Formats: sequence, structure tokens, C-alpha cells
Amino acid sequence: MRVSQIHRFDIVTRLRDSGCVFAEDEAELLISTALSMDELAHMVNRRVAGLPLESILGWAEFYGSRIMIEQGVFVPRRRTEFLVQQAITEARPASNIIVDLCCGSGAIGKAVISSLEQGDLYAVDINPIAVRCARYNVANKGTVFQGDLYEPLPSMLRGCVDILVANAPYVPTDAIEMMPQEARLYEPIVALDGGKDGLEVQRRVVAEAPLWLAPGGKLLMETSQRQSVETAELFSNHGFIPRVVHSDEMDATIVIGTKPIL
Repeated sequence: MRVSQIHRFDIVTRLRDSGCVFAEDEAELLISTALSMDELAHMVNRRVAGLPLESILGWAEFYGSRIMIEQGVFVPRRRTEFLVQQAITEARPASNIIVDLCCGSGAIGKAVISSLEQGDLYAVDINPIAVRCARYNVANKGTVFQGDLYEPLPSMLRGCVDILVANAPYVPTDAIEMMPQEARLYEPIVALDGGKDGLEVQRRVVAEAPLWLAPGGKLLMETSQRQSVETAELFSNHGFIPRVVHSDEMDATIVIGTKPIL
């Protein structure tokens, strides 16, 4: 499909006027993805209306792979690649059992298990659309369950998990209205809302994590830099040895908790 320079300029202008910071790049992605002029016009209209670019394209770039995305699924952020990097660093040299809670599209679990030589991946999300996407993205690299946090996991994993990653929602309820429109209006609220102080889901994850982790196992959780002290204290209160790591480059903060070897 050929698009004239005039039409291309018009698309960039519309995207920029609607608030897209990287209007030129987004225009090229939309043009290269659309199969017809009608489809292109529809895609541009949806983006101008505020839908996340990734939901329109049907994929998101994450840790070197394209992750399939449907509308109604949390779009993986590039800063979350820092969580992946830390999980890979903390993994054992040999085979690992990896659990990805609040997995969304499955981007984190897929990236971690794909970077390790061997291991088993189990992922969980409560959103059925997310579970469908995760099963597609994870494919034969792991198993995806639908349910609330640990509830659907096989009981045989208790006390055996080496790496537990959780990008649980941590936005305080009152702060959601200040988020960008594409997140606030078009991403599932269950993937954003962390309760009054942003820590409600984190509390549930941390409280039960010691039952599932092996001795020496690691719990890794993304949070905000502002909340990291409270999250680390939460880890300590449940017997973990916590450590906060931050990346200025990626604007990402991770709390890593080690289950002591008794």
C-alpha cells in the first residue's frame, strides 16, 4: 500500500495534535501495518481517540520480542524490562521454576524463561482477555492459568518456586484519574488500581509468597520509587531479606526479596 507524502504529513499532524509525542514514529507503524487505506484511516481515528498504539497494532515490542496485545489488556511498559533483567540475574544457573503473577499479556514470563537455558514457567492472571493473550505469547514455553493470584496454581509448586515475579498494580486509586487517557480509559482497571495506598495487591502477593518459594527463592516486584520504602518494609515484615534496585535510565524501581535458607 502506497501512501503519498501529503497523506503521511496529514496523519502525523493529526497524531501530533491529539497529543502523540512520537507522532512520526507512530505514523510509520500505522502505515506499515495497515493493509488498505480504509484500514489505515480507521487505525488513525482510533489512535486520535486515545486508544493505546499497541492495542491498535495488535502487538507491543518488549525485551526484543513482539508480544500479541488485544484491546482490554495491560500494555507492557518498557521500564518493566528492568524487572526482567533483575529476574534473569537472580535466577539459578541450573533449571528454575518461574511464577509470573498478574502476568497480563505474558510478556515478563516469556522474556525470563526465554533467556534461561532451562526451567518451567507458570503464569496467572484474573483477566480472561489477558489469559488468552498470555497463552498465545507463552505458547510452549509455559502454562497460563486464569484466577486470583496463587489460587489456580498447582499445589505441587508450594515450597518449590525459585523466581516469583509480580508486576502487581501499584497505582493508588485516587491517582488513576491523573494517568494518561490511553491507560485510564482503555486499559483494565484491575491492572492499574492498587487500592487506597497502591499497596493492597502487593500485600496479598507478599503475604503468601513464603508458602510458594523454595528456601533461597526470590520475589521480585515492580513498584514506584516513592513507594519502594513501604514495599521493602512489607517484604521484611513477612520474613524476606529485601533489596531495592533502581534504574534512572529506565525510570524503574524493583524490590527483590530473598527467602532465608533456615
